[in-house]
Amino acid sequence: MQNHEGSDTAFDSAREMRAYYAARAPYYDRVYLQPERAADLAFLQAHLAHVLAGRRVLEVACGTGYWTQWIAPHAAAYTATDGVAEPLAFARLRPHCAQVRFALADAYALGAELGEFDAAFAGLWFSHVPIERRGAFLQSLHARLAPGARVILLDNSRVQCRDYPLVERDALGNTWQMRPLDDGTQRKVLKNFPEQAEMTELLAASASHCAWRELDNFWLFEYELQKPD
Repeated sequence: MQNHEGSDTAFDSAREMRAYYAARAPYYDRVYLQPERAADLAFLQAHLAHVLAGRRVLEVACGTGYWTQWIAPHAAAYTATDGVAEPLAFARLRPHCAQVRFALADAYALGAELGEFDAAFAGLWFSHVPIERRGAFLQSLHARLAPGARVILLDNSRVQCRDYPLVERDALGNTWQMRPLDDGTQRKVLKNFPEQAEMTELLAASASHCAWRELDNFWLFEYELQKPD
């Protein structure tokens, strides 16, 4: 695995990632058809719908709307955002999403026009956030949430590295994988794998009722946004 100094490549990585997901949008859902993920996905579909039921939910980086279709029917209101237009076009066609509000939005600058929410969800997004921008993302997210809001972050566990080994690491600990596309090209994609202790420390000042759960292929970190004193 290669190493390089600094992390001035964060914005280049974001541009590369947007290009990758725009190109992959038509067949992104194949990732959910892997048989070894079936049990995890069945649990997550039910769990997310239960925890977020009856809430006004903001979803960040909804992609093609795979998770949206399972959560939105149970929510009181649902806004799904993504920073790339191509996946959103597929998300809008999902079943059970007729009442979902879809919006193109920067996860690091979620605007006040989106409204206020009492729950938030981000699936397979946090791993693409550079370590040095985690605080900026959480600040952006929390600015859109009411005190006591329930937040669920879901992402891949390190088992994914069996298919996509890490190929590069920078001085801050950011890591990258090479991802193939159907046209035969490959893209270098930022992919971090935070540990429970990292997440707990990162949110120590702003979260309560934190819970970490490891599945076979995914991790979940759930918390409530602390009410100000």
